[in-house]
Amino acid sequence: MDNLRYRSVFDIIGPVMVGPSSSHTAGAARIGKIVRSIFGELPDKLEIHLYESFAKTYRGHGTDVALVAGVLGMETDDENLPDAPRIAYEQGMEVAYIPHPEERSDHPNTARLICKKGNRTMTVTGISIGGGMIQVTELNGFDISISAGMPTFVIIHEDVPGMIARVSNVLSNHFINIAKMNVTREAKGEKAIMILEVDSSNVDEAYEEMKKIPRLHAVNFFN
Repeated sequence: MDNLRYRSVFDIIGPVMVGPSSSHTAGAARIGKIVRSIFGELPDKLEIHLYESFAKTYRGHGTDVALVAGVLGMETDDENLPDAPRIAYEQGMEVAYIPHPEERSDHPNTARLICKKGNRTMTVTGISIGGGMIQVTELNGFDISISAGMPTFVIIHEDVPGMIARVSNVLSNHFINIAKMNVTREAKGEKAIMILEVDSSNVDEAYEEMKKIPRLHAVNFFN
């Protein structure tokens, strides 16, 4: 549970944000923004599934609006955040809200977002743990843990020998230090997800080089 702990007094106070709630608004916007970062483009269709507290209060607390704003790429203090549904409509993103107020989840502030564009579909589950802090717990059926507290790579690849070494070598060659690594796979030899928290945001060259690694399907980076 270390990744759920607050790093400073500013995490407890909460972020600079458009209100009303750090958990239901700022946290939701951050979940949406990570979803956009991993998906890499604006979806044509966005399904927002809300659970427990999120499902019961999402309209009054602006959770629905904040999630859409995050997927549009807005920061928590963006003055346009309240207009996110209208902006999404104007940009061609169809949004559907599906509340599940009676369905239990691991955390009361849970949202599951399904992004669709063409033949691509991506599912992400995120929770808002308070003070604007979040954790992403699932990606396309994989159990993962992303707290968004540090610059992070999310890499989808084949489970083959040497893949971790190849990715690590790219980062080492660009003097980028790995602070934390987690690798999860569907089964031996199938798809796997590598999550790397790093100490630097200056990763453009490493990012481009990493995309050329054979049997690596997708590289996403968010800061």
